[in-house]
Amino acid sequence: MNDDIPLFTLLDLAGTFAFAISGAVAARQKNLDLFGVIAIAWLVACGGGIIRDVSIGALPPAGLADWRYLALALIASLLAIVAYPVLARLAHPVQMFDALGLGFFAVFGAHKSLLFGHNAQVAIALGIVSAVGGGVMRDVLLNRLPLILRKEIYASAALLAASVQVAGEALALPMAWVSWCGIALCFLLRYLAMRLGWNLPRIGLEKSSPGE
Repeated sequence: MNDDIPLFTLLDLAGTFAFAISGAVAARQKNLDLFGVIAIAWLVACGGGIIRDVSIGALPPAGLADWRYLALALIASLLAIVAYPVLARLAHPVQMFDALGLGFFAVFGAHKSLLFGHNAQVAIALGIVSAVGGGVMRDVLLNRLPLILRKEIYASAALLAASVQVAGEALALPMAWVSWCGIALCFLLRYLAMRLGWNLPRIGLEKSSPGE
């Protein structure tokens, strides 16, 4: 399989920046200091990718070895601090930037897993991990209920993007079309779920009658 380096580098860095913004804004909302904002931004941007790289044997993980990831986290942190009044006016800014990064990382994570010789099942699973891992770490550290554990459509959107990428590579379709299609579908599904209140079915205990 030939790796289209410019395309997938762009997808990875775009996702990194979007997730770093979501982490920095979330940290800013919690009134963390400068170090805390940078640390959360970097963790959100790189956490899922580090888990993926360790799982597929891509060592050292790109999030630790490539200076661009830390640089993007620094830029995102400064942007979140300086432009916070503007970002705060957005409806749910953390979720919005998170939705932007979700598709980028799901597609790139699935592609990189295939590139290292893993099968479709592993690629889809690690595409999802790449997309949701950093957000879970952010929410746990900031004492928030992780998005993946809520009833919202979240990991399902990442699953869609990763599946499109894996199917496209299996069929040898043009990567530019396949990847951007997966990213667009992921963002559209997540955005509509936020706007329209779409949720996965909730499984709960049935209410018992008074005599039971």
